[in-house]
Amino acid sequence: MSNKISAGTIARTVVLLLALVNQVLSMLGIQTIPIADEDVNTLIATGWTIAASLAAWWKNNSFTQAALAGDALKDEIRAREE
Repeated sequence: MSNKISAGTIARTVVLLLALVNQVLSMLGIQTIPIADEDVNTLIATGWTIAASLAAWWKNNSFTQAALAGDALKDEIRAREE
């Protein structure tokens, strides 16, 4: 039984945090992508945030010990079913 946060959970969370920081910078008027047209920059930043948010929370992201134990139990049950 593994009680470690998966690499996928960490990666999705990091991508989400980067996208949120990028979006905040864009909202503050700090150019995050070197494009002259601010509308394109905002559109790209918003698209990046939406995509990262969906990817980050599409899967079950278990952070607490109870959630990690639940994942381990789920995996154990699925392994028995195969």
